[in-house]
Parts: sequence; structure tokens; C-alpha cells
Amino acid sequence: MSVTYPDAKGRFGDFGGKFVPETLMAPLQEIEASLTEALQDEDFIAAFQHELKTYGGRPTAFTYANQLTESLGGAQIYLKREDLNHTGAHKLNNAIGQALLAKRMGKTKIIAETGAGQHGVASATVAAKLGLECKVFMGEKDIERQELNVFRMKLLGAEVIPVSSGSKTLKDATNEAIRHWVAHCDDEYYLIGSVVGPHPYPKMVRDFQRVIGDETKTQYEDVKGGLPDRIFACVGGGSNAIGMFYPFLGTGVELVGIEAAGRGIQSPEHAATLTKGTPGIIHGSMTYLLQDEFGQITEPYSISAGLDYPGIGPEHAYLHASKQVRYESITDDEALEAIKTLSRTEGIIPAIESAHAVAQAIKEAETMEPSESIVINVSGRGDKDMSTIMKYFEGSAEHGE
Repeated sequence: MSVTYPDAKGRFGDFGGKFVPETLMAPLQEIEASLTEALQDEDFIAAFQHELKTYGGRPTAFTYANQLTESLGGAQIYLKREDLNHTGAHKLNNAIGQALLAKRMGKTKIIAETGAGQHGVASATVAAKLGLECKVFMGEKDIERQELNVFRMKLLGAEVIPVSSGSKTLKDATNEAIRHWVAHCDDEYYLIGSVVGPHPYPKMVRDFQRVIGDETKTQYEDVKGGLPDRIFACVGGGSNAIGMFYPFLGTGVELVGIEAAGRGIQSPEHAATLTKGTPGIIHGSMTYLLQDEFGQITEPYSISAGLDYPGIGPEHAYLHASKQVRYESITDDEALEAIKTLSRTEGIIPAIESAHAVAQAIKEAETMEPSESIVINVSGRGDKDMSTIMKYFEGSAEHGE
């Protein structure tokens, strides 16, 4: 199958595009032209791959989860270990690519937004590595939830700008980052952290993240031969999932994206944009989002600071509408239980975001045959979430036992 999206207008079927103020059209066209040129430049590609290998730590490990597999008695379970990337998550892949592009464009400053903090840390890290100034916009609620990552960003030399509007989370941080960029786009580059926003960002982030799926294909072939039966990845904006899924589209592998159901999709407290959302425009692109009958964005909820975004990348909206990827949802309680399970069977503490994928995979693996196999993308490690995880289990009846 030939995957040709987005089209020349940045559309993935009915989704994507550029819905931005006139003042941002020229900067976006500059980025698109520079990206097209860079991706055809062997020296740029070589520099990107060099940094991924010698700085990022790629290829990341591909781990057989033998004890989890045996405990469930179903499909063979493999883990793609993006948690072992430098800075602890897949976010670094994209940050390296965009920072190299910014430098190639002659920009000296980057701005970024972050929810869980991992993209902020990745942006601050590459800015330090490449000698760029860095501002990171972050909601006050996320600053409180991700105190350790805020300290890491500051230690790396970034300025963290608190955002107190709205729900004080990722949506509001993104709004403020866009407002700032409109006024400073002459010398600043906006380093978006997921496959969201106006064209060319969804395509660019996907292309920098597809290394996850490309490596998985090779590693699975080396270990088992052929292709796995199913692949699972969590979805907020959707960068780790699209990076994993893209090389497998059209291959016959069943792809499963997992949204945050929060306190349940029958309650108003969730972030299940595909399960409960409707098409609309957010942050410059047409996609599925959570909105009321008047088109006003409604507040998402998830215990995970990385998943409580009211929209989703437009390519995921297209893959959902065209039924090329199946999307499911997992509650806070199910995700936290999966953290406990993976920690105690494999000695791996995943990020809360990643635990959503682990929880859905556990549900399905035990119903599959031992001759089948699955891959879970462990997109990040749980260190950053320790405070949230500790509070959850201290407040639960089981106290983590």
C-alpha cells in the first residue's frame, strides 16, 4: 500500500490543513519549504540519524515480556522501549529533527509547549545541545503535576512560562505558545511536540517519529520473522502512535490506539476524542475534538498530564474515519493497575500515558492464542509520574499491595 497523505494542502482526507491567522501563513510556508529541502538533503538526514544514534541512544531495545506473557497465557508480548531514549521518552526523536531544522533555517530561539513535561524536557535538551535559546509554555496545573520535569527544564537552561488561563493544562499552554509565536515568528521557531497543529507539523512530526515503527519492523523480523499480529500505542495528540503505526499501515498488522477514558467515557471526565468527540478545528487543523453543541471546546480529563488534550492529530482522525486503525479507551484505574502489573512482572515502570496501551494489550493478549504475538509501544518511563502514582495508590483501598 502506498501512503501518500497528506496532500499538497496538508489534508488527510477531510482532516488537517491550515486554519491559522494570516500572519502565520508565511512562517508555515517557510517551514514547509525548508522541511522539503532538508528531507532531500543527504547531509541533513545523516546529521539527524547521527544525533539519534550517538545522542538519543537509538536503536532502543526490543524486549520480550516473558513473565507477563506466561502470566496471561495468551499472545506473546514484546515491548518497544522508547522509555530508554535519552530524556526518557519518544519525544526526543522529533525534538532533534525539528531543532536541526530550526538551526538550518537560521533561527536562534525555539519555543515549545508541554503537558506531561517530556516534550518540554526534550526541547530544552536539544536547545542546550545545539546552542539555542528555549522558552517552554506549560499550564500551572501541569507544572504542579510534573514538578520534576519543570526542574529538569530549568536546569537545562530553558525558561518555563506558566499558563494560568482555562484549565491550566496542555490546551491552554498551546494557545499561549501560538499567541507568542504570532508576535515573534521572525526569529523564533515553534517546536510542536505532537502530530497536531497546522500543516506541515503533523506530517513533519510523523516523519521524525516513524523511526519507532521502522526499528520495530526490523527488530521483530530479527527475533521472530515476519510481522506481529497486533500493535498497541497510547494516543493523546498521537505522536508515539503515529510513529509506530505509519510503517505498518497496509501490511495486515492490526493497529490499536488507546485514548484516555479518565473516570469513564459515560462520565464528562475523559479525554476520549475519537470515541466521544466530533469533527472541528483546534490549534490550526481540522480533526476530532471534544466540544459542546455550540462548538466550544470542552475540558478533557485524564490522570495523565500527557493525554488530557481535547483534540487529536488529524492523521489519526483520518485513520479512524477510514477504519485503518482501531481506537479503544482505558480508564485511570485500568492504567494504574497496568503500571503495577508491568512493574511486578517485568521490572519496567512505564509512564502513565504508556500504561494505557499496556492495559488494553493485557485485556486482548489473554484472549489470543500463544501462537500469536503483539507489540506494545512503551513510549515513556514512569519516573516523571512517581508523585501522581504514589498519591493514587496511597489513596486507593489496596495501597499498591
